[in-house]
Amino acid sequence: MRYVIIGTGNIARTYVSAVDKLDGQEIVGFVSRSPRRPSFVEGNVDVAETLDEISAPFDAVILATPPGLHHKGAAAAAAQGKHVLSEKPLDVTRANMDAMIDACRQAGVKLAVAYQRRMSPDNQALKKVLDDEGLGRLYAADLSVKFYRDQSYYDSAPYRGTLVEDGGGPFVQQASHNIDLYSWFFGTPKQVVSMMGTLAHDIEVEDHGAALLRHDDGMIGTIVASTLAKPGFAARLEVHGERGSVVAENDRITTWEVDGVANPSTEPAGAIHSGASVSVEDTFGHEAILNDFVEAVRDDRDPMVTGESAREASRLILCIYEGAV
Repeated sequence: MRYVIIGTGNIARTYVSAVDKLDGQEIVGFVSRSPRRPSFVEGNVDVAETLDEISAPFDAVILATPPGLHHKGAAAAAAQGKHVLSEKPLDVTRANMDAMIDACRQAGVKLAVAYQRRMSPDNQALKKVLDDEGLGRLYAADLSVKFYRDQSYYDSAPYRGTLVEDGGGPFVQQASHNIDLYSWFFGTPKQVVSMMGTLAHDIEVEDHGAALLRHDDGMIGTIVASTLAKPGFAARLEVHGERGSVVAENDRITTWEVDGVANPSTEPAGAIHSGASVSVEDTFGHEAILNDFVEAVRDDRDPMVTGESAREASRLILCIYEGAV
């Protein structure tokens, strides 16, 4: 699999590191609004301002631009018949997400999204237990994603903390992975009420907020997302049902008190990025997503996280923003 990465920011560096560890995959080019060669790029690879200017043969693109630009990269790739792996979230508006999905479907190419927390063995095990109704009727699910970013983080790039390109604050950015898990586990709620504010940063979007959610089965959920919780804390999910309770932190089951069901936790193959800082040092999750993407193309099957599935997480995030009081 030969990739062109669209975007040359921090997340592009993560993909370079991940691809370097994988057999049969390579990066042959970059597309950047600035034609300068990124400092982390070594070797003879194309660097161009548009995908059409890439001369090296390639099979797929990795979208590593600000989220509000993902639909543009997907459209350009689909027009060339190239497969698409998008960094999270899929995009920041319903129209843009639908356009991406439609463009890839019409071109007959795969569209996958890097919600790599789904690759965690414990998250997959918990998903199976929930699907099998191992906790019985679900009463409550409480998700806390309290991270920390200082002002310099938001000042490091002009799109950070903006509505048009970033799409919002921690709900669509730092907590997006965890909200994807919430959506994957529990589906979309029928009612959302939320409150948010910009309390500690000079940005145009929220830096802290809380949402209250009610599902069709009566389950009540809560989601807190923040970038002002100094020094930053592990993401935590608590699930309570008629047979007991489960607590997971940073994609590991830490508490299992469920009547009649054994703890399915397993030792993971590697760490999943905690989100407590902007840098991703361990690329285990991205490697797993990349390998799944290659297999999906090779075997002509759906990737682990399809565009349609990733759209549900963004749909929930948009409902949280729209439900703010």
